[in-house]
Amino acid sequence: MVKTVKLREKVGVVLLNLGGPASLDDVEPFLFNLFSDRKIIRLGPFAFMQKFIARRIAKKRAPVSRECYRLIGGGSPLARITDEQGQALIKELSPRGDFRVAMAMRYWQPSAREALGQMLESGVRRIVALTLYPHYSVATTGSSVDDLLAAASGEWPGRFEIAVVDSWPEQRNYVECLAQSIRDGIARFGGENVCLLYSAHSLPVEFIEDGDPYVEEIEKTLRAVELLTGVPGVLCFQSRSGPVEWLEPSTPDMLKESAERGCRNILMVPISFVSDHVETLYEIDMLYRDQARELGMRLERTESLNADPIFIKGLADLVLVACGEKGWLDCSGSDQESLNRRIVNRRTAEV
Repeated sequence: MVKTVKLREKVGVVLLNLGGPASLDDVEPFLFNLFSDRKIIRLGPFAFMQKFIARRIAKKRAPVSRECYRLIGGGSPLARITDEQGQALIKELSPRGDFRVAMAMRYWQPSAREALGQMLESGVRRIVALTLYPHYSVATTGSSVDDLLAAASGEWPGRFEIAVVDSWPEQRNYVECLAQSIRDGIARFGGENVCLLYSAHSLPVEFIEDGDPYVEEIEKTLRAVELLTGVPGVLCFQSRSGPVEWLEPSTPDMLKESAERGCRNILMVPISFVSDHVETLYEIDMLYRDQARELGMRLERTESLNADPIFIKGLADLVLVACGEKGWLDCSGSDQESLNRRIVNRRTAEV
């Protein structure tokens, strides 16, 4: 990361994430918020039916979801981990100037409106909206960014200047962290043969058919990681629900196929997640591990990145590049050249 860049004025960083219920009582209202988002799931032929149907679905699914959250400690750790990431990011960025960090959870608290309110109280007018989803999808980052921009324009029109970092599938630190986690995971098997499975959150196929770059960006990450590790892996998809067609192969189906191919050791990499939450702590660590055991296999999971210092440095670099694109930084000499190269590389990747 460039060393001598300095902010021209105070900048806020809003970390965008899904959110999760903090307690078992929060599960049903969290599910209601999730299913009420018509941008990611259309319930009924008319928009006015969305919340009515969402409430019924949330009520029906809440008991099963509550049990999942009970098994991982009674609630989602996502807000706590995101706060830890934010505090580590402030520490990493502080030599470059006055940065403030807040989180905006799409379907739980704190909301985008609350995050912007914090920025307003801190006297911040320039904001970097930094997604914690490495791979862009309209259902994740797209929905979160739309929500943040709507909150800014609706309540404080013209008050904020916002730079958006909406994906980073080949960010160097992120890729290096994944590669190291795979090396560490393979070492746990003591030299035995290991089958590597990358498990990403699934998405309805219609999203991809409509041009969503989610799978393409995941594949960019896989290629970058495998250049470092030399270990090939297979991509599969978890956490699907509902009657629509979902991305294939599913993670449970891939476990069955792996057993049929004679795999006895599975290392699973939660490739589209950077923080521990119900999909890693329950689905992978409990559900899929039990399935693997029943199939005669041992399953281990790579460690989530959470607040890994190298990963945090990568997030800081993304923030600085976004600030540089907006002209919010003072740089000198080689650092200006380095920042310019990062900006060009980012724009080239977007094209």
